Amino acid sequence: MEKKDRSLLHKVAHKVNWFVERICALLVGTMVVVIWFEVVERYFLHLGHTWTEEFSRYIMIWAALLAISCGAFYREHIGLDIVGRFLPEKGARILVICLDLVSFSFFTFLTWYGIGMTQSGLGQYATIFGITMVVPFAAVPISSALTAFQIFAAMIRGQKTIAAPMTTQ
Repeated sequence: MEKKDRSLLHKVAHKVNWFVERICALLVGTMVVVIWFEVVERYFLHLGHTWTEEFSRYIMIWAALLAISCGAFYREHIGLDIVGRFLPEKGARILVICLDLVSFSFFTFLTWYGIGMTQSGLGQYATIFGITMVVPFAAVPISSALTAFQIFAAMIRGQKTIAAPMTTQ
C-alpha cells in the first residue's frame, strides 16, 4: 500500500500509534531512572525514600498496557498462529476475522468496565502518595480504548493471513 493510498482511518491510527510508542518509551525510560535512583538511594545514600517502588510500579503498568495498542496496530498481538497454519487460506482469513472480532469485543468491554473501575478509584488512595487511585486505574480504560481502536483500524485496513499454510510433503 502506497502512502498516498492510505485511508484517513489508517493515517489516524498511524499517528496515534506513533504518539503512543513515544509515550511508552518515555515511561520506560522514566521507570529505569527511578529504579536506578532507588538502588543508589537504598545502598549508598540511605535517604529512606519509599515513593520509588510505588511510582515505578504505576509507570510499568501504564507502559505495559499502552504497549498493547502498539502490538494491535502492527497485528503482533497474540493469536492462534498454529491453528491458522493447518487451515486453508479461506479458513485462515475467517479465523483472523473471528479473532479480530473477539479481540475488539473484549477491549470494548474492558474499556466500559475500566471506566467504572476508574470511578471507583476516587474512594481509594495510594499507599505512599496519598493520591486517589484514579490515575493508576485510568490505565485500563485508556489503553483498552486505544487497543480497540487499533484493532478496528487493522480490521478495516485489511486482512493478513495468520501464517503460511503447512504443507504436507
